[in-house]
Amino acid sequence: MSILVFAISCNKQTKNPIQYPETKKADSSTVYFGETVKDPYRWLEDDRSEETAAWVEAQNKVTFAYLDKIPFRNSLKQRLEKIWNYEKITAPFKEGLYTYFSKNDGLQNQYVLYRVQEGSEPEIFLDPNGFSKDGTSSLAGIDFSKNGELAAYSISEGGSDWRKVMVMNTDTKEIIEDTLTNIKFSGISWKGNEGFYYSSYDKPKGSKLSAKTDQHKLYYHKLGTSQKSDVVVFGNKPYQKRRYVGGQVSEDGNYLFISASISTSGNELYLQDLTKPNTPIIPIIQNFDYSTSLLDVSDSTIYLTTNYQAPNQKVVTASVQNPSVENWKDFIPETENVLSIFKGAGYFFAEYMKDAVSLVFQYDYQGNKIREIELPGVGSVSGFSGKKEDAVLYYSFTNYVTPGTIYSFLPKEGVSEVYQKPKISFSPENYTSEQVFYTSEDGTKIPMIITYKKGTKRDGKTPTILYGYGGFNISLTPSFSIANAVWLELGGIYAVPNLRGGGEYGRAWHDAGTQMKKQNVFDDFIAAAEYLIQNHYTSSEFLAIRGGSNGGLLAGAAMTQRPDLFAVALPAVGVMDMLRYHTFTAGAGWAYDYGTVEDSKEMFAYLKGYSPVHNLKPGVSYPATLVTTADHDDRVVPAHSFKFAATLQENQVGNKPTLIRIETNAGHGAGKPVSKTIEEMADIFAFTLYNMGVRELKQ
Repeated sequence: MSILVFAISCNKQTKNPIQYPETKKADSSTVYFGETVKDPYRWLEDDRSEETAAWVEAQNKVTFAYLDKIPFRNSLKQRLEKIWNYEKITAPFKEGLYTYFSKNDGLQNQYVLYRVQEGSEPEIFLDPNGFSKDGTSSLAGIDFSKNGELAAYSISEGGSDWRKVMVMNTDTKEIIEDTLTNIKFSGISWKGNEGFYYSSYDKPKGSKLSAKTDQHKLYYHKLGTSQKSDVVVFGNKPYQKRRYVGGQVSEDGNYLFISASISTSGNELYLQDLTKPNTPIIPIIQNFDYSTSLLDVSDSTIYLTTNYQAPNQKVVTASVQNPSVENWKDFIPETENVLSIFKGAGYFFAEYMKDAVSLVFQYDYQGNKIREIELPGVGSVSGFSGKKEDAVLYYSFTNYVTPGTIYSFLPKEGVSEVYQKPKISFSPENYTSEQVFYTSEDGTKIPMIITYKKGTKRDGKTPTILYGYGGFNISLTPSFSIANAVWLELGGIYAVPNLRGGGEYGRAWHDAGTQMKKQNVFDDFIAAAEYLIQNHYTSSEFLAIRGGSNGGLLAGAAMTQRPDLFAVALPAVGVMDMLRYHTFTAGAGWAYDYGTVEDSKEMFAYLKGYSPVHNLKPGVSYPATLVTTADHDDRVVPAHSFKFAATLQENQVGNKPTLIRIETNAGHGAGKPVSKTIEEMADIFAFTLYNMGVRELKQ
């Protein structure tokens, strides 16, 4: 197979400055602790106005006119389509009489859910590609009743976090209920075949895509009744607001566990006995200091995962009669590595992160360690989940150069076999990933995995994407990306540091990148860039930074603090206005990580000190920037990106482009059609390479 290579021109800037649309400036401002902060583009927060729609159309016109002129953009799209076009199958799972799995033939916009009975051919059970003509509606989740006779599935339209839920008879595939609507941030948990629990907010006043939602409620829907008569189980007290509430019925069907949070970290936990009518909801934990979740219930023993007195997580047990914290007993104690726990086939599977890669140990229900599971290599695993009666479990393994491969696992024997290996037009043996540790601003050692084609010269001229996140206890572990495979084929380097604010080393690592310590995250990212340059992997002329959501904030903060360090910046769906983020949708729930301007004068000053939209200055040459967002993003509302792009265009000097690409009828990213994903990645790579001086790609 021929490999694309770089042909680099010395002329790295466009000769003629771009004529950006004129963006109106309004006289709007807010006074914080006696300081007036101007906000001239606040009118762009009205995402449903005709004026904002006209601005979006004008910006997209300029952006796509620029992208259309990049000579190799179409070649990138064709290569992405070619490598993407292979059969992808998910791990199977058993529900009732059927085994279910999802499959994408290659370029289908959405995965199709199939099912099969032993001795018969697979049949299509649910095809989300028929939900909408353009593929922008997706299957957001499906949950089956315990006997598999009923299924409730949720649909996301246009990428929105708001869902509608349909109930199906799995035997006939007939919809048996009216559609439930206005459901958000919710799982579905069945109570026998009688009904199910789900969560949502009251319908917000104002725009459904941007209005604040801060009182989540747990509902019970009884089959055969209208949604209007659904009972509020938890969250109906106006003086006791909870931003995230969820309900989970134990596998044996006997108990309901309710988790309630005011932010993305820490939760209350409650228990209700479902074996008797009208039993009270009993508190297990009534503070938000720690995060605790249900693992299982067996013979009246509750198994919980918690970071209470265990920053790296542990498993504890308690009896259903006395479940409060003082009665907990350690079951799988905390170790020096961060724990994630799964259950299936009558066993527990403890996955530990050691420097962001996976180790897995198998335990029985008495707490005995059965074995360490031999993994296919150094990378990330997920799976090992199933019902108690399952005889076979499945897990997937991946890293930056290994496409996700599914393995079957026999828990009693401890034997793994390849179940499904993708037939992709990519050769992992031609690439390498190396983990390095570099020193951040305050002396902290930070791990980073750098992936590139074998034989790549360290001459400082290799186009490099530095990707980061650094927040919300989320860990960036090695995983394969089809789009990044194309970047590697081209000869590019892909580097991912494990910044503070993430979960790679437990709660202490997370907390070290939150609130008044958030600057640590940006320092870690900037130090990663400097390491790559100092060690000649790349140079400032060939270095791009990229991140999405909280990672979009990261990219925005890094480019405003060190505009000299990067050639290209690619902030996606970013949180760019740190003074007002908490006023939109569920944004106030992010306060554990960020704090808010309402906390104190000191917090206001700290947030303003790094807020990307407030730190763009006139007369500065910023990197070539392609901001990406979507008009239906109701998690990080597009106003963040709109205001940032408008301010950047106002302040940029020189000829480096500052563009915004606004996807229409799309959201924060989940459920995005394959066709839109390919187009977006082709545009991102084309923009990046073009602004590093690439003028053609040779076969």
